Amino acid sequence: MANLSSRPINNTTVNKPTKAVIQQETTGCAIASAAAIAKIEYEKAKTIANQIGIYAADICIWSETQPIRTLLKQLDIQTTPSESHFTRWDDLPDCALLALKWHLEHGKPHWHWAVFVRDENHCYVLDSNKRLKANIRTDFGRMRHKWFIEVYPSEP
Repeated sequence: MANLSSRPINNTTVNKPTKAVIQQETTGCAIASAAAIAKIEYEKAKTIANQIGIYAADICIWSETQPIRTLLKQLDIQTTPSESHFTRWDDLPDCALLALKWHLEHGKPHWHWAVFVRDENHCYVLDSNKRLKANIRTDFGRMRHKWFIEVYPSEP
């Protein structure tokens, strides 16, 4: 397992997410992840997403990155412009969107969105899947990750 405490913490003052928001729709992981980062309820994030043409049932929300980037921008949250592959959890930034369970369906990539957070005391993944017993995950060895998008949560 990774020694996640060995990476120095970026001491910028940001409002990092601290709790998982549970997805209310089977395909709502992007909306739930955005809600967790913005520290708002799922329904509010869903309303904002729908107002800008983003819907949980639309396949592009979990097979493309632009919809979640657009939603986060609407929530005044910035992201890096590209995805970065990683092999070690230690290499992740203090806050990142993760592509977990990446796979191909009919030749098109699909994944589950989750949020990685590193704070002064520990690291964890906020996973919106309502079937999980615990939505704050530290079982890093069990998560199948592909890449991440660095997130810059808003200032408090």
